[in-house]
Amino acid sequence: MSEATISNPSTRMAADAVVSVRDLQVEFPTQIGVVRALNGVTFDVPRGRVLGIVGESGSGKSVTARAILRIIERPGRIVNGDILFRPGVERKGGGRATRRNRGRTGTGGPKEAAPEAGATEETGTGTVTKAPAENSRGVVDLTSLDPTGDRIRAIRGQEISMIFQEPMTSLNPVYTVGDQIAEAILLHQTPDRNEANKRAVEMLRRVGMPNPERIAKSYPHQLSGGMRQRAMIAMALSCTPTLLIADEPTTALDVTTEAQILELMRELQDEYGMSIMFITHSMGVVAQLCDEVVVMYLGRVVERAPVDDIFHDPKHPYTVSLLRSIPRIGVNRGTPLEVIKGSVPDPYSTVPGCPFHPRCPSAMKGLCDTVLPVEAPVEGKPDHNVRCHLYPGSTPAEAASASAAAGK
Repeated sequence: MSEATISNPSTRMAADAVVSVRDLQVEFPTQIGVVRALNGVTFDVPRGRVLGIVGESGSGKSVTARAILRIIERPGRIVNGDILFRPGVERKGGGRATRRNRGRTGTGGPKEAAPEAGATEETGTGTVTKAPAENSRGVVDLTSLDPTGDRIRAIRGQEISMIFQEPMTSLNPVYTVGDQIAEAILLHQTPDRNEANKRAVEMLRRVGMPNPERIAKSYPHQLSGGMRQRAMIAMALSCTPTLLIADEPTTALDVTTEAQILELMRELQDEYGMSIMFITHSMGVVAQLCDEVVVMYLGRVVERAPVDDIFHDPKHPYTVSLLRSIPRIGVNRGTPLEVIKGSVPDPYSTVPGCPFHPRCPSAMKGLCDTVLPVEAPVEGKPDHNVRCHLYPGSTPAEAASASAAAGK
């Protein structure tokens, strides 16, 4: 695919989003079959908010993140869909509309806006193509970019940054932490090495590192797990990105360090006003940090809603099961934990109908095992969508009828 800003008027992006993923499909051909890691994933990352993506291992969370950054390893490939990115949106400190201070209008779902004309590529005297300028109104379809090209490389780090699960394998063991942060700053911000080194130390100080000058001269193996994760956060934020993707950044940390990292991310998100896409398998982390939630199962989005609705009014049986499996304080000793029966199907197999129906306590024979439900808004809650036959609008015929009625 050639590099281009989006010009197709049939592909629309939510007006309040920094990223809109539309019908994304990713597959991995292997010697014994094709693994469909993502199968029609659609969601928006709202501007200045924290979107949580939750699901079991193998649900497609990390593949979604890598698809946005165009770093899916071969032979994996995007076979369909769009990833629409609005670069350089205006960000102000304290811009986050948190659950504590935002009002709900109740006037409907995300407003749609036609794609805006575009971001243009700028080339200097060298070979590097710069990312779209700050506050540019161009909407870029990331799937149209060469994954090894200069333009997507400029977007990575400067506009979209990522914190990976395990910092010990993400940080280069032969370079100091300060050098690795400075490298990102040199690539995207300034050609001055001394200035980059100063900014690296300042970023380490900003993420709460004790004695940041010493930490900057340290190697990854000389730091604790929590300190390495803070260093990764400092690196990711060094260019003040529009979107920060955090792929289970607290998985390998103890409970105390996890709480500190989550609090740090809340503070930094408030300060920079950026959007965060937080990938996790922990509903507890979702409750602490996120404003909106996408629940994934076997490469599909099964429910998406504001975080309060997910916890107080979940609709999809899988979401309900995830919440019931959370350990609770105050239960009688010896009470067994609730578990989701069965296991995630073999990734090489194709499950007819709803992918969750083999494990679903509410599955309806002859419907759930034969007809794939479509995603539809919950009645009276336009911001709450669910993909389940238990609710109206779930069959293709109902969806077509609703679409036709809306078009009149």
